[in-house]
Amino acid sequence: MNKDVFKGRGASISPDNPYLKRREVLEHIEGLDEEKYINKPQTKFYKEHTKGGLSKNDSPDLPLNYSVNPYQGCEHGCIYCYARNSHQYWGFDAGLGFETNIMVKTNIVEVLREQFKKKGHQPQAIMLSGNTDCYQPAERKFKLTRKILELCLEMGHPVSVITKNTLILRDQDILAKLADKQLVHVYFSINHLDHQLKALLEPRTATGQKKIAAIKTLKDRGVPCGIMVAPIIPALNTMDIADIIRQSADAGALAAGYTVVRLNGNVKEVFKHWIKEHYPERADKVLHQIEQLHGGKLNDTEWGRRIKGSGIIAEMIHQIFNTAKQKYMKDRSMPDFNYDAFNPHGQLKLF
Repeated sequence: MNKDVFKGRGASISPDNPYLKRREVLEHIEGLDEEKYINKPQTKFYKEHTKGGLSKNDSPDLPLNYSVNPYQGCEHGCIYCYARNSHQYWGFDAGLGFETNIMVKTNIVEVLREQFKKKGHQPQAIMLSGNTDCYQPAERKFKLTRKILELCLEMGHPVSVITKNTLILRDQDILAKLADKQLVHVYFSINHLDHQLKALLEPRTATGQKKIAAIKTLKDRGVPCGIMVAPIIPALNTMDIADIIRQSADAGALAAGYTVVRLNGNVKEVFKHWIKEHYPERADKVLHQIEQLHGGKLNDTEWGRRIKGSGIIAEMIHQIFNTAKQKYMKDRSMPDFNYDAFNPHGQLKLF
């Protein structure tokens, strides 16, 4: 293994942060100095007090308008993650810095409670999370996601959860109660079934097989589950699309969606370094096919195309996905949310 590859981490570089005027370099290492990341990079947690719990988006590509992110930065280490860029606003880099510096919004439950109580708050389903995974390893310690789900149950607020981690099974008791009131949807992000690829592409996530088993567990508790085959990376994980949908449907998944990879900002540098490091024989092919999805560029900001791509390869992916979904999930759908259950102040409703 290349000495610069860190086991259990996705990135092995720390690209310059474009928002910082200063740059940290190691040009002349003295005998007493240590390199910033040596052998096993350690995760650091930073406790933050947030002013707002709900993040609003106006993207026509996303089904929900509001998201809640108890954590910024993510130890999952998914090499393609678009949230890497946003970590630069906090003063960290989009590579190893994103995976080893986790911001913990310790007061997010209290802030959310006050926002839910505000006069005129409309109980639209919130996405948990929209940026980094709410069930990343930090959740085992801080339990913020569980507390948010408890708050949603208490107030009757609908919530949609998406994750790549089977830690969500810890909270199946709350999820089952939310499901009884039609207040929850759960989505698992599954984009491959290859254990070796997972160890490099998404090192600290659960395997596809474990996530599919988790669908079966939650389905048996009455929790509606769907999948996102995301992101699809041409010439790397396209061969698993149909099988993911088949196995997920067999486990009880009710819905499926997909996105294709796009490499905006410094994610491009992180991914290019990664693909050349781990798959040098097909690096050029993968990068060129990503470009074909996005009008000749690795990055893309055009609504619609940035999510599904365009051109011959995008059409091939679309056909594979739609054929499998029609075959294995025909006439299935997630149940509607129950917005009438919202009761932020705890008063008894009059009928």
